[in-house]
Amino acid sequence: MYSAGESEVIVGKALKGLKREKIVLATKVHGPMGSDPNAQGNSRRWVIAECENSLRRLETDYIDLYQIHRPSPETDIDDTLGALSDLVRAGKIRYAGSSTFPAHQVVEAQWVAERRVRERFRTEQPQYSILARGIEADLLPVCQQYGMGVICWSPLAGGWLSGAFGEGKKNTSRRSAMLPERYDLSLFVNQQKLDVVIRLQKLAEEAGHSLIELSLAFVLAHPAVTCPIIGPRTMGQLESQLPVAQISLDGDILDRIDEIAPPGQNVGGADAGWTPPSISDKRLRRR
Repeated sequence: MYSAGESEVIVGKALKGLKREKIVLATKVHGPMGSDPNAQGNSRRWVIAECENSLRRLETDYIDLYQIHRPSPETDIDDTLGALSDLVRAGKIRYAGSSTFPAHQVVEAQWVAERRVRERFRTEQPQYSILARGIEADLLPVCQQYGMGVICWSPLAGGWLSGAFGEGKKNTSRRSAMLPERYDLSLFVNQQKLDVVIRLQKLAEEAGHSLIELSLAFVLAHPAVTCPIIGPRTMGQLESQLPVAQISLDGDILDRIDEIAPPGQNVGGADAGWTPPSISDKRLRRR
């Protein structure tokens, strides 16, 4: 859905001339693709149709990892898994995954896949960072239990852990422009984040790392995590993140991070990524 599919077009052009079998190509389905109310969601109709559209935009014959971008409470998960299973059998996707699913829905999907003999979700893509540790309480243990890969988005907390925040600094990340209320320092929840970030910055300096290195290495340190998703916009940003592959935080540093940002909790009401309609829609809370 990013830029109405233009991101896939760009990736497709970048893949030309490369050996396809050496590339692990992942994309998603769920978000709206235009004004058509049926051009979105997790139904069989849309999952199959949008897979074909993604293959066309990417100019490839198959997708290595096809992910359901968000849950869809109005769609039976068996309908979604059935469509994904048919796409695997047709050779159009290799594996299926979920993204930002709560733990109970991951479990339900695994049970349905086993009972109905469907392809199961092999990966989950949750938000995870030092500021957003809520998934440590249930989702990460569930992923470990089912042997799922975990590919974390926003490991730098939408720029909060990029080094852009602090005295005399102003966040200029893409997300700050899209969601200004999450960065307004006049709000108490954001002031909480800033206080934690300042303490983490001092800890990183003491450990001989940048805040970016500390933050990405923290995500990698969790035994359930396969990898973080990095989003560099410039070569300089990319070069500042690549050294993390060689960094391993010792127990003392991890313990000090726990003291600053407690395990299993989101600091300052960090974005959960997805809010179930039973919470977001007040009509469903009051029936």
